[in-house]
Amino acid sequence: MAEEMELDFTEDLQLTEVMRLRVQSLQQRGQKRQDGERLLLPHESVYRLDFSEQDLTFSHWNVCLKGLGRLSITGISQLWTPDLTNLMTRQLLEPTGQFWRSAGDPEDAPMKCLEADIQEFGERIAELAKVRKVMYFLFAFKDGAEKDNIKCSLVFKKSDA
Repeated sequence: MAEEMELDFTEDLQLTEVMRLRVQSLQQRGQKRQDGERLLLPHESVYRLDFSEQDLTFSHWNVCLKGLGRLSITGISQLWTPDLTNLMTRQLLEPTGQFWRSAGDPEDAPMKCLEADIQEFGERIAELAKVRKVMYFLFAFKDGAEKDNIKCSLVFKKSDA
């Protein structure tokens, strides 16, 4: 039987800050973004998953949200170093992970999501994990969601070796 492994998404404060400084720098100089560049929006932060093992099979998402709101998770398909290269829209993965709780939903009700999309997204992450030690994501907090009220992880099955 395959053993499970849960990986928590962790905020990358340094990358988030570098991305915010890029936006600030463009604004201060009155410049526009590079063609195809993806700037960090005020309600977004950069998160990462660190893979201690590469041979994984996606099982499921664990997303907990206190209160109302929406969390959108966008994967970044390749490693990038914001101090050297800008994040480009072509580096963003489709589909995105969408999770939400609406007004009137009981606090203990499961989060709503687009199930087919999050399944495909999880499988793509497992595929990319085969060649990566780390992967980056944009987390967007919308409709009242706040990063302090969200816990998000992925559960994988470790392949039997």
